[in-house]
Amino acid sequence: MTTRRYPLSFLILTALGLATGLPGLLSVAGFGAPLHPLLEDPMAGLALVVSAVALIGSGLFPFFIARLTRAGETPGPER
Repeated sequence: MTTRRYPLSFLILTALGLATGLPGLLSVAGFGAPLHPLLEDPMAGLALVVSAVALIGSGLFPFFIARLTRAGETPGPER
């Protein structure tokens, strides 16, 4: 059984995306004021949510590149 290793950039960017998205979602839902006064505005939360989507999307690029690289290394039938 082989262990699957994820690219470090995928892990870091996804973690940052989740850390950015959670306060953003709380702010959009109207519960951002206890976290920070700037998060009282739902538009600030929307900016955080958009940033989180961009971070996670940026992390998916190295993930799929590594996945395609692994798929290209498996030997196929000879023609």
